[in-house]
Amino acid sequence: MHFSSEQRLDGDVVERAFTLGEIPGILWTPAAESPVSPVSPVSPMFPVSAPAPLILIGHPPLGLGRMYPRLAARARHYVTEYGFAAATIELPGSGERPRWAAAEQARADLRRALEGGGPVGDEIVDALILPMVDRAVPEWQAALDELLALPGIGGPVGYEGGVISIGVRLAVVEPRIVAAGLFAGSLVPAAVFEEARRVTIPLHVLLQWDDEGNDRQAALDLFDAFGSREKTLHANLGGHTGVPQFELDTGARFFARHLHADRAASGTASTAP
Repeated sequence: MHFSSEQRLDGDVVERAFTLGEIPGILWTPAAESPVSPVSPVSPMFPVSAPAPLILIGHPPLGLGRMYPRLAARARHYVTEYGFAAATIELPGSGERPRWAAAEQARADLRRALEGGGPVGDEIVDALILPMVDRAVPEWQAALDELLALPGIGGPVGYEGGVISIGVRLAVVEPRIVAAGLFAGSLVPAAVFEEARRVTIPLHVLLQWDDEGNDRQAALDLFDAFGSREKTLHANLGGHTGVPQFELDTGARFFARHLHADRAASGTASTAP
């Protein structure tokens, strides 16, 4: 992991850009404990005495540059209000990463299906989503390896947002993730419904009831399929980008319950409000 830039945001948050191989990413951490330090792979800005729980922030394959304002707003809230660290990485084939011919073809097929007014077939959904999940999940795990090796970040780990199928796969295969906040609103292959039955961690799921691009019934069926004993569905009126602002803090409180409680149970003091 190579850090390429570092800046303070409003004096409370340190934002650091990094690359992991060819994968760009951003890390946000609390800044109150120490001054901004020179860019380096291991920086004394991270307070070794109080490692912070980590939230991995997912996003759709629109590019980090385009998604940055929303991602940074979420990260700053988690860092300043709850003492978390937060990080995100670019998805395969999006942003500044090399184009991926199969993904470009799948997106073109999806656009044609939507413009034709017909149903989106399972073969299009599978071609669009499953290869992305297969590539993205190991990359998230590799990033997690590097992030948890930094002083000042000690877990536990939460995952939120993004393509919901990626979140489902991570919840199944990554034991370091102890809670997930998932955003309904993307196409879901049939295979992911089967994986959802194996999810057992606590879940907080957001659904926009009038999302024109989302199959509401499919989102409800996916929620029903999750095997978690603790799962909560928050449904709000409005379209895809109309998520109420108060849901940001609702999700943060969900993570505070599980990440800080898990850390307290392991013997590390909590900083949750």
